[in-house]
Amino acid sequence: MSDTHTPPALSDQELAALDAHWRAANYLAVGQIYLMANPLLTRPLTPEDIKPRLLGHWGTSPGLNLVHTHLNRVVKDRGIEALCVWGPGHGGPAVLANAWLEGSYSETYPDVPRTTEGMGRLFKQFSFPGGVPSHVAPETPGSIHEGGELGYALTHAYGAAFDHPGLLVTCVVGDGEAETGPLAASWHSDKFLDPVHDGAVLPVLHLNGYKIANPTVLARLPEEELDQLLRGYGHDPLYVTGDDPATVHRAMAAAMDTAVERITAYQRAAREDGVTERPRWPMIVLRTPKGWTGPKEVDGLPVEGTWRSHQVPLSGVRDNPEHLRQLEGWLRSYRPEELFDADGRPTEQVLAYVPEGTARLGSTPYANGGLLLRDLPVPPLEDHAVRVDRPGSASHSPTQVLGGLLEGVMAATAERRDFRVVGPDETASNRLQALYRATGKAWQAQTLPTDEHLARDGRVMEVLSEHLCQGWLEGYLLTGRHGLFSSYEAFAHIVDSMVNQHIKWLRTSRRLPWRLPIASLNYLLTSHVWRQDHNGFSHQDPGFVDHILNKSPEVVRVYLPPDANTLLSVADHALRSRDYVNVIVAGKQPTFDWLTLEEARAHCARGAGAWEWAGTEDGSREPDVVLGCAGDVPTQEVLAAADLLRRHLPELAVRVVNVVDIARMLPHEEHPHGMPDSEYDALFTRDKPVIFAYHGYPWLIHRLAYRRAGHANLHVRGYKEEGTTTTPFDMVVRNDLDRYRLVMDVIDRVPGLGVRAVAVRQAMADVRTRHHAWIREHGVDLPEVEEWSWSG
Repeated sequence: MSDTHTPPALSDQELAALDAHWRAANYLAVGQIYLMANPLLTRPLTPEDIKPRLLGHWGTSPGLNLVHTHLNRVVKDRGIEALCVWGPGHGGPAVLANAWLEGSYSETYPDVPRTTEGMGRLFKQFSFPGGVPSHVAPETPGSIHEGGELGYALTHAYGAAFDHPGLLVTCVVGDGEAETGPLAASWHSDKFLDPVHDGAVLPVLHLNGYKIANPTVLARLPEEELDQLLRGYGHDPLYVTGDDPATVHRAMAAAMDTAVERITAYQRAAREDGVTERPRWPMIVLRTPKGWTGPKEVDGLPVEGTWRSHQVPLSGVRDNPEHLRQLEGWLRSYRPEELFDADGRPTEQVLAYVPEGTARLGSTPYANGGLLLRDLPVPPLEDHAVRVDRPGSASHSPTQVLGGLLEGVMAATAERRDFRVVGPDETASNRLQALYRATGKAWQAQTLPTDEHLARDGRVMEVLSEHLCQGWLEGYLLTGRHGLFSSYEAFAHIVDSMVNQHIKWLRTSRRLPWRLPIASLNYLLTSHVWRQDHNGFSHQDPGFVDHILNKSPEVVRVYLPPDANTLLSVADHALRSRDYVNVIVAGKQPTFDWLTLEEARAHCARGAGAWEWAGTEDGSREPDVVLGCAGDVPTQEVLAAADLLRRHLPELAVRVVNVVDIARMLPHEEHPHGMPDSEYDALFTRDKPVIFAYHGYPWLIHRLAYRRAGHANLHVRGYKEEGTTTTPFDMVVRNDLDRYRLVMDVIDRVPGLGVRAVAVRQAMADVRTRHHAWIREHGVDLPEVEEWSWSG
C-alpha cells in the first residue's frame, strides 16, 4: 500500500520536546546502572556515589528510549490505545526510566515519587539487593514480557493483539533476538492476524549491530537482502537510519505516522469495505549505534557503536578516576538541568508528548490483564458427561468428550471473543474437532477448495511451531483472556523454557498487589506415551510433568484424569482457575468409563482416593496390598490386575487407590495440594506394600513420596524408555507396567504370599511369554487383552 499522504515534518518545537524526553530517559537509564547517590549531580561525583556492583545493559537502552518517546507522541496525538512489548528485555533501565518519567511508576510505587528523592530511589533500587531486577519484569508497570530469554517478543505481541481490535501493539525486536528460531517463525504471525477482529502489531526491528561479543546477522546483511527477507515475511518495511539525533527524530516521527496511517487504512478497508486481501503490514527497521550517546572510547578502545557498549561501558568507575570523570561527563552531556527542576521533577517540555491516565504505556490496562478479565462461561458439565451405569461398562474417547465442552465455551464466547485454543496442527488429531462447529481455524493466507475449517475470524489457532502456540497464548492470557494449549505429550518439551519463564512471571505477579490474577495457562497433553505405539519411540516422552513439578508449587498443577468424566471435571476447574499453569494429561483413544459425573467431581475434589468397588478389602482389617495408579492406561492395568487377583487370590485384601492430582503425593508442607502425613498413611498405609502404576517416569513418584513413612514399601512401575512401533499392550509389557507384571509384583512383595502363590505367579509369567510370540505372529494383542472388560 502506498502512503496515503506524506506526514508533516516535525516543527523545531516538536523536535526539541521529543529530544528533551529522549535525553531525560537516557539520563535516567545511565543513572540506574551507576548511581546510588547524588542523582541530579548537584555536586561532583565521588566514588561513594557509585554502586559497588555495576549491573545492567546500556547498549540497547537509547534505542528503546527512542521508541518509547515516539510512541508516546502518536498515542497522544492520535488518541489510540497502545501496548509495547520490549523484546530486548535486558534493557530494563530504559523501560523503568520511561515509566518514572510518565508518572505511572510513582503511582504504582508511591515511595518512588517524581522528585529528587524518588529519582535517587529509582537509581539505587535497580539491580540492587532488595530492589528490582535488571530486566523488564512483572514489577515493571506496562510490561507483559520479561525478555531475559530472547525469542518470544513478537509472538507475545501478536497474542496480545488477537481479539483486541482497538489495540496497537508495538514490539521492539532486538537484532540479537532476531537470530533465534522462535523469533524467525514469529514473523509468520501476520498470516493469522484478522484486520477485522484483531488489533495491529507494529514490529520495530532494532539493528544496533551487536550482541554481547559478536555482530548480529541481520545488521550485517546488505540492505537489499534484508529488505527482501522482511518483504518475504509479508511486511512492508520503513527504514530509520542514522546517528544524528535530530535527523533520526524526524525520520522516526515520519515512520511512526506513516505506519499508523497504513494500519488504520488496512483496518478500515477490512471493517468497512469488506476487503479480504491480506494486508502487507508495516514495520520499522531502526538502525542506530549500540550504546548511542554513551562513551565513544574507553581506555583507548572504541565503545559506542560496538559490542563493548552492550552492558556497562565504564566498568572501573569506583577505582579509576578517569572512568569516574568520563561517567560524569557522560551524564552531564544530557544537560539534566534542562530536563528536571530543582526538586527533580521532569519539566513541561520533557512531558509535552506524554499521554495521560491509562493511555500511558506504563498504565495501560492491557498490560495488567486481570483488570480486563471476565469469568469464562463454561457450560454445565451435565450437558456433556457420559452415562456410567456401572464402572467399565462402556468406553469413550476422553478428549472427544472434552471437545464438546470446548465447543460450548467457544460458542458462548462468540460475541465477546476472549477464548482461543492453540495447538501445532493437531486439533482434530487430538479429537477436539467439535470446536469447528463453533469456529474455524484462524487463517489469512491463501485458501484452496480442498481446505477445511479455515476462517479469517477463526479462534482455533494451528501452526507447526510449539513456540508460536505458547507465545500467542501467553500474550493472550496476559492481556486478559482465556485459552487452552493442546499438544502431543512428547513435544510439549519444546516449550520447556518458555513455560518456565511464564511460571516465574506468575509467581512474581502473585506478590504484587497491583497485578490482578489472570486466567491460567492450561495444557492438554494427549496422544500420550502409552498410545504412541504407531509413531514409535521418537513420540514417547511423558517427562513434561517432571519438568513442571520442579517449579513453584504455588503456581503449578498436574492432573491425570483416568476417564472422560474426570477429564470434564478437571477441565472445568482448570478453565475457571487463575494464576496457575495447569497440565492435564489425558488420552484420545477410547477408554473405559469408570466414574459417573457426580463421582468424578468428588474424586477430583479429593485429588486421590480409594475406589472401594475396585478392591477386595472388607473394612475389618487393613489391606494386604495397595494398588495405586495415576493416568488412564495405568488405571486400566491396575484394575485388570485387581480383577486377576480377585479371581486367582480371592483371600487377598486389595485396596485400589487412584490419584488424579499428582501433587497430592507430596507432603503438605511442600505443595498446597500435598497430603498431610496422616491422610497419606490412612490411604496408602504405613507398612503395607504399595504397587504404584504411574503414567510417566517412575522415579518421579519416589521423589514426591520419599519422606513418607511407607516409602520403603513403595514400588513404582512406569515408563522407562522402552518403546518402539508395536501393539498398544506391548508398550506396557515392555515397560513392566502390564497387569500380569503388577500381579507378580504383588506376589513378590506381600509377605508370605510368594510361596503360596507360586503357581499364580508362574501363570502370569507364562502369559507374558505367550504375548511376545502372539504379537509377532498376528500383529495384534492377545484376545484376552483386547476383549478384557471390568467384571468386578
